[in-house]
Amino acid sequence: MKTRMETSPLSTWRAYLAQGQLAFQRDTDTGEAVFYPRVCAPGSGNTELRWETSKGLGTVYATTAITPRDGPAYNVSLIDMDEGFRLMSRVESVAADKVTIGQRVKVRIHQTGGEEPPYPVFDIVETA
Repeated sequence: MKTRMETSPLSTWRAYLAQGQLAFQRDTDTGEAVFYPRVCAPGSGNTELRWETSKGLGTVYATTAITPRDGPAYNVSLIDMDEGFRLMSRVESVAADKVTIGQRVKVRIHQTGGEEPPYPVFDIVETA
């Protein structure tokens, strides 16, 4: 018998991350991407959501650099993924204050190796 935790959308999403994939759901009625993982689609209420994996490319929608008193600076960024969903993360391949709106980024799944679950971070896509 499966427990609620084993079949929850969050557990499924974390299982994809553990395999190095960024997953999201798609509303089977409207075709809209759904993220953060849910049991029903916002707007339509549809409970038939299909899991898909992202190709991992996106664009920085918004960003801010944070400089804590006792640590290195980091950024918090909103990333618009090419598949049609947005998520909050950080861009790690450049200094926190060098991340700019409109930059192309690619996901990298940070595997913590400890009890903390893996999570997505981003690197700048070099342009030719």
